[in-house]
Amino acid sequence: MSKSRICFAFATLALVFISSAFAEDVLVLTEENFEKEVGQDRGALVEFYAPWCGHCKKLAPDYEKLGTSFKKAKSILIGKVDCDEHKSLCSKYGVSGYPTIQWFPKGSLEPKKYEGARTAEALAEYVNNEGGTSVKIATVPSNVVVLTSDNFDEIVLDETKDVLVEFYAPWCGHCKNLAPTYEKVATAFKLEEDVVIANLDADKHKDLGEKYGVSGFPTLKFFPKGNKAGEDYDGGRDLDDFVTFINEKCGTSRDVKGQLTPKAGIIATLDNLVKEFLSASNDEKKAVFARMEEEVEKLKGSTARYGKIYLKAAKSCTEKGADYAKNEVQRIERMLAKSISSAKADEFTLKKNILSTFA
Repeated sequence: MSKSRICFAFATLALVFISSAFAEDVLVLTEENFEKEVGQDRGALVEFYAPWCGHCKKLAPDYEKLGTSFKKAKSILIGKVDCDEHKSLCSKYGVSGYPTIQWFPKGSLEPKKYEGARTAEALAEYVNNEGGTSVKIATVPSNVVVLTSDNFDEIVLDETKDVLVEFYAPWCGHCKNLAPTYEKVATAFKLEEDVVIANLDADKHKDLGEKYGVSGFPTLKFFPKGNKAGEDYDGGRDLDDFVTFINEKCGTSRDVKGQLTPKAGIIATLDNLVKEFLSASNDEKKAVFARMEEEVEKLKGSTARYGKIYLKAAKSCTEKGADYAKNEVQRIERMLAKSISSAKADEFTLKKNILSTFA
């Protein structure tokens, strides 16, 4: 199958690849703020785009990278205008196709059209030349595990891991459109020891693509602990869809930002025993605690760690009194309100969730 036919076969998927790339480091320009931001005391590179435009979506990851790289350069603005929302503004600057990229020199609203390659590197070189800067494209660490023929079986067929794999080709525009979202999925689950978000260049490693029936790009397959033959991922392609899928399939409880939800760490069988434990007499508590220990011994992977938190909480409640759990939850909430690392936030949230069942 030719490259063009493969990409065409997936063209309908492009509509759901709404890139979040333009969000944080690329300034959203409107009719209200355009002249307040552009033509002032800094040079501005502006992309005039349309949300439905395939070429704009293809450019999105590179333009985001450009914005990230220049965000600390006070003499440069990287912006964008949605021409569906602001038709008169785009018409004013002669925009007739998408994307149109224009450079506005410092103190001027007379633009120069950019005619170069649509890559982060080429755009950065242009901005540096026009704006007198020397910014290099930022290298953003990836949380997506890169697979090759050498490590595929070791990572994907590991029976202790749930693995989502994207089979992609470097030349495929739809793969490039998916990349920012897929990276966010990997980032959301980076602290989950039993979950792996990975990708494979199936154009380079054709043998693996053929082995797993890949006939178009991107193809996503899920390899859960109990089925290393793999199963097709046929869900939606936005961040919410992926996060919901991983949570349901892997038993995780994270939101789109990677933060643990109130359900994280909760184990139904132990919750039922906690209810018995709380209503039991002091003598009966020992017997219930022993049953809790038996249940925890059955747990594997990350759930075994959660089970130990249940046991420690039960022991502390016995030793320190009925108010221990409530007071400890309040203390943890104060800790979570501070600036702490993601790993610490996970640790405290799990403890808080489990202690809340004792409160």
